[in-house]
Amino acid sequence: MSSPSFHTAAAARPGVRDPFGAHLRHWRQHRRMSQLDLAQEAEVSTRHLSCVETGRAAPSREMVLRLAERLQVPLRERNALLVAAGYAPMYRQRALDDPALAAARQAVELVLKGHEPYPALAVDRHWQLVAHNATVPMLLAGAAPHLLAPPVNVLRLSLHPEGVAPRIANLAQWREHLLMRLQQQVAATADAALQALHDELAAYPVAQPGREAALPGGEPGSVVVPLQLRTPAGLLSFISTTTVFGTPVDVTLQELAVESFFPADAATAEALRALAAAG
Repeated sequence: MSSPSFHTAAAARPGVRDPFGAHLRHWRQHRRMSQLDLAQEAEVSTRHLSCVETGRAAPSREMVLRLAERLQVPLRERNALLVAAGYAPMYRQRALDDPALAAARQAVELVLKGHEPYPALAVDRHWQLVAHNATVPMLLAGAAPHLLAPPVNVLRLSLHPEGVAPRIANLAQWREHLLMRLQQQVAATADAALQALHDELAAYPVAQPGREAALPGGEPGSVVVPLQLRTPAGLLSFISTTTVFGTPVDVTLQELAVESFFPADAATAEALRALAAAG
């Protein structure tokens, strides 16, 4: 599932002591843009951009931010670009329990709680569990304790043979979906930790041939890939959505995502309401 270009991009990321030009060249090449393409996007001359990239000219703070915007550089890495150019970081990175993020934290809690009796959880940039609602633990029964010990990585928990994987009825399909999402994140962020996670998950065994029955949903023409989970309450089928903060200026908030699971059929909705009523 992995692409060699992702490995190359992650390995070639400049360090904190590298000059600004090295960081700029890394992101330009990672986005597969020529100097001419980027110069046109940023409305600067190709000659000036070339001088900035080779270190013969120093960029202004405004130019650093403009180039980062055109290259769609994550906020965490925009700070690295600013520091490499000799400027102070612009975007704060605070723990979610920081008083300054109280409103954002309350928003996350409201979304999670308001989604009950359906499962919902919040994860950080590496898919580590940040928070969840009361329904989520009911769906994790049988997972090995070492996978539930903090920090919990929800993708590892989902696909590990000792995690939820044995109870996922459409494991091969769901596995392919998660690996594709993770691959897209690596392409967007050039994050070596995400690439390592992708490689780890891709190495997990797939369901034995013939064991996974043909299940509805996810066939050609479907608009979503369902998660179909075997539980004591029967086969539960979910579709998921991802919610992120709009226009964040804090690194933590940009990297936070809420995964909400909705029942894909009436039987799942009824079963979840019954589970919630039973406590």
